[in-house]
Amino acid sequence: MKIIADANIPFVAECFSSIGEVEVFPAREIAPAVVADADILLVRSVTAVGADLLAESSVRFVATATIGLEHIDIEYLTRHNIGFASAPGSNANSVADYIVAALLNIAREHNLNLAGKSIGIVGVGNVGSRVAEKAAALGMRVCLNDPPLHRQTGDSKYLPLEKLLDCDFITLHTPLTFAGLDKTFHLADEKFFRTLKTGCMFLNTARGGVVDTGALKVAIRSEKLKAVVLDVWENEPNIDMELLEMVDIATPHIAGYSLDGKVAGMIMIYNSACKYFGFSAKFDIDSFLPEPAVPQLKINPQAAREQDVLLSAVEKVYNIKDDDFQLREILNEPAEKRGELFDRLRKEYGVRREFQNTRILLETPCKSLAEKLVGIGFEVTDGKKSR
Repeated sequence: MKIIADANIPFVAECFSSIGEVEVFPAREIAPAVVADADILLVRSVTAVGADLLAESSVRFVATATIGLEHIDIEYLTRHNIGFASAPGSNANSVADYIVAALLNIAREHNLNLAGKSIGIVGVGNVGSRVAEKAAALGMRVCLNDPPLHRQTGDSKYLPLEKLLDCDFITLHTPLTFAGLDKTFHLADEKFFRTLKTGCMFLNTARGGVVDTGALKVAIRSEKLKAVVLDVWENEPNIDMELLEMVDIATPHIAGYSLDGKVAGMIMIYNSACKYFGFSAKFDIDSFLPEPAVPQLKINPQAAREQDVLLSAVEKVYNIKDDDFQLREILNEPAEKRGELFDRLRKEYGVRREFQNTRILLETPCKSLAEKLVGIGFEVTDGKKSR
């Protein structure tokens, strides 16, 4: 069995070699000639999978190690009896960790206390619900918007979008859809930004196309927005350089790129492939995850105010400013090379582990700090007990 895989799926060759012969390629090099005689195709979000890629191939099963599906023509796969699997929820915790890091950094830059601030979460699936939990742990007032979930559940906690527009923070966690009742393409358009609370802080880790770039730039220039965090961009990898210079935190579509999330996604599609072809799975997530670089931290709760202690702990595990610096470096390169460099930042992204892998030892007990640390994902020991 021949398997073609995106080289950016970690350990994919080692894992899938248990069911076939694996060849890995950079995502943008996965072309019709590459997949012509393949049985299985494994991708991430860069590779568009549909008739143009598969029409002359022997592919029988496609899997994407991502939660998003806009790069997959599901209808084509169904019509041609090609099996399919994805990895819903695999990187949810990674994105939520990223949002925590962003919130704490923005709070420091603008001298804000997050406790008591409101955050509107647009899209409350695997990612958005995890973000809601961590934002609540930081003491924020969480407002939720998810029209499909509201229709399915009737739960009044899912508010109309207009009820979120007065929030201090807005963060987007929707899929990218182009039609239908819940179309999200350019959801954040000129009207959206115009009706936001002045001084709102805006984050997008969903998909670049959910935001109208021109409308966002107008909102920044007019000082409607106090701060902007972008991990996703329209027209990736050829992103808007002017917008890059305008935002407070800019990263190259890596919010979900923790090693934990990537390996979880890989194992999910591995299990699906094994089931589809009738193989017994030989590996699980623990077969590939290494020991964390920061297994333990010792913290003095009295060293600084609580929010600063939280930021210090987060930065020792994941410093979002490092990713911001790396992306801004492409501004110093010739225009024709910037798209390639954006892709390279993703392809060569370093090992980032999630907060859950680190145990924090509090030198003296501090219940409120311990609860916040646990709430955003850390394991905590305060000398008396573990949490």
